[in-house]
Amino acid sequence: MKRLLTLLATLVLAVAVRADAVTYKIDPVHSSVGFSLRHLVSKFSATFTKVDGAITFDEAAPEKSSVEATVAIGSVNTANEKREGHLKSPDFFDEAKFPTATFKSSSWKKTGENTFDVAGDLTIRGTTKPVVLQVSLLGTGPGMGGATISGWEATAKINRNDFGVSYGPKMLGDEVTLNISIEAGHKPAAAAKS
Repeated sequence: MKRLLTLLATLVLAVAVRADAVTYKIDPVHSSVGFSLRHLVSKFSATFTKVDGAITFDEAAPEKSSVEATVAIGSVNTANEKREGHLKSPDFFDEAKFPTATFKSSSWKKTGENTFDVAGDLTIRGTTKPVVLQVSLLGTGPGMGGATISGWEATAKINRNDFGVSYGPKMLGDEVTLNISIEAGHKPAAAAKS
């Protein structure tokens, strides 16, 4: 009997530990990935409006967390149709050959109360390079239909030449700043059925 109680207690503890990890699905409607770089003597910026993926966050053990995201290159928005067409061309992202960019985390490191260094592989134009995102959890709260939503921000700096984007070296800077804004939701199984 004592053995059985110990086994049951272990199973309950294991379930409780697993319950700490919550998978949030990225909401493309309320998420975006932006970038900026120098253009001559000013700054140029653009935003990708179609982001998909998931964040699995373990509050008790953040180092066990993970994220995977996919960005649709065709969703680039600069408020100028001609410029957007140029960004989709082989001079830049070459959307016809490489319609998406992706990020897959390899490690999470807690750096503050709600901040993390998230290392992973960033793939642009078929080239994969390691990148570290400085990530902030903005908060969690109730969403629609019984869901829980989470808000995230992330930044990173990359060199565009590392990914084969070398057009306009005298016009454009090499360093690109990524600015990521994510809203992601989790719907418990019971709420999902209702």
